[in-house]
Amino acid sequence: MRVVVQRSKAARVTVDGEVTGQITKGFVLLVGVTHEDKEEDAAYLADKIANLRVFEDADGKMNLSLLDVGGEILSVSQFTLYGDCRKGRRPSFIEAARPEQAVELYEAFNGMLREKGIRVETGVFGAMMDVQLTNDGPVTLILESKA
Repeated sequence: MRVVVQRSKAARVTVDGEVTGQITKGFVLLVGVTHEDKEEDAAYLADKIANLRVFEDADGKMNLSLLDVGGEILSVSQFTLYGDCRKGRRPSFIEAARPEQAVELYEAFNGMLREKGIRVETGVFGAMMDVQLTNDGPVTLILESKA
């Protein structure tokens, strides 16, 4: 799995003009799944994200986690994270998981985050989505479950 983590002051996702998910302080996650991913990958990333210390403490140092600050998550499925642009001018998505596999793991991943006590809002899997966010910092990280 591959996740782009963006620290956000506010974010929302809209599908066909309707807001399907909205958060205040927390993370916007763009979540990609490849065909080799398993639940262990989702569990690893859910734990890593919940405990990632990228929020500032009283001294202005990035020392607090999402759990520490009571942050929220807006999770958006993003198969294009597995787009390979090394050859030609059109990305190849051969490494992206098939939708039926990806949706199951994406939903399991969101459930694992919720089990940690985090409020998780989402877009609509497979839909064309408009994502708006106020990036805080900006702080943007890329996490992968495979070495």
